[in-house]
This record gives sequence, structure tokens and C-alpha cells, in this order.
Amino acid sequence: MESVPALVPLLEWYATLSPASLTRIGEFYRQDARFRDPFNAVQGLAAIEAIFAHMFVATQAPRFVITDALGEGARAYARWDFHFALRGRPYVIHGATRFAFDAQGRVSEHRDYWDPAEELWQKLPLIGGPTAWLRRRFSAG
Repeated sequence: MESVPALVPLLEWYATLSPASLTRIGEFYRQDARFRDPFNAVQGLAAIEAIFAHMFVATQAPRFVITDALGEGARAYARWDFHFALRGRPYVIHGATRFAFDAQGRVSEHRDYWDPAEELWQKLPLIGGPTAWLRRRFSAG
């Protein structure tokens, strides 16, 4: 991680992210940063902050556990587990993020990679069964 100095403080911020610490997002992200995940594609610091603020409203006790990270030049990758609860039931989503940094070490691009069908929908009541069936139906194995 030493080759991307901004990565360590960014991941430490993620590991302790809370509604109060979310106000520090401008220390880590550019004003015009781009963010994309399976549900969102936005640009701008306010829009990215709104996504994380919504996470604290829509889920219970959300937290990221960083499991691996590497970087070189202006690019970095991190693997993470996102722990949260819905209606008191715990869930974990396994995913990864690709970061691009500007010359000042702030995130200019953030792209999350995770499979919502496997990591979320398949585990939910009502839609879990049909999602699992579809995955089996289209699987070659």
C-alpha cells in the first residue's frame, strides 16, 4: 500500500465510517469525483455523500471490514466485507473497490464491484428463492 500514500488513511476512514465521520469525505474525495456501484452512478461530492448517508438510514449497524488492499501509481484496489442488518437480521456483502487518485491524493473515481444477486437478493425473504432458481437455471455447472 505504500505506493499509494493516500490509500491507508482512506481505508482507515472507511473502517471507522459513521454518520459523524462522513462529514470528512471532502478530505478523501474530489469535489467532482465519480462513484459507481450496482445501484448508483453519480458524480460530485454531495451525491457521493448522500449515498453513504442513505446507507446509515437504510441499514442497521453498517460497517466495512477491509480484507486486502494494493495500489500502484494513481490506482488502488481494496477488498472488503460490508456488514449490516436489515430488520435485525445480519448480512455480509463481499466486494471490491477500484480507486483512482488525483495528484493531491484525493479519490477521483470510485467503482464498487459486487454481485447483488449472490450477495444480497438471494439471501432476502421472498425474492431469495426465485433469485437462487434463476442462478441455477443459467449456471453451466
